[in-house]
Amino acid sequence: MPYTYIIYSPSADRFYIGSTADDIIQRIRRHNAPHRGFTSMANDWVLVHLEQFDSIQQARGRERQIKAWKSRNRVEELCGFRKP
Repeated sequence: MPYTYIIYSPSADRFYIGSTADDIIQRIRRHNAPHRGFTSMANDWVLVHLEQFDSIQQARGRERQIKAWKSRNRVEELCGFRKP
């Protein structure tokens, strides 16, 4: 099932917005495993928002929509995110 997801790293204080047709748990594990790329800066990524779609094209469209906001405040609001 395709998803648009948002993960958050407390140590980096960063959000990552992505989409996948893979199992979401496996996808987050790959973000936390050693690799190159944006999410390699931390290994404590946690899922804070998830939306399910009928097609990967819809999921990618939603990912692009959220990224186009260019607003951390809107992302935090979407996630219901509150810092401790």
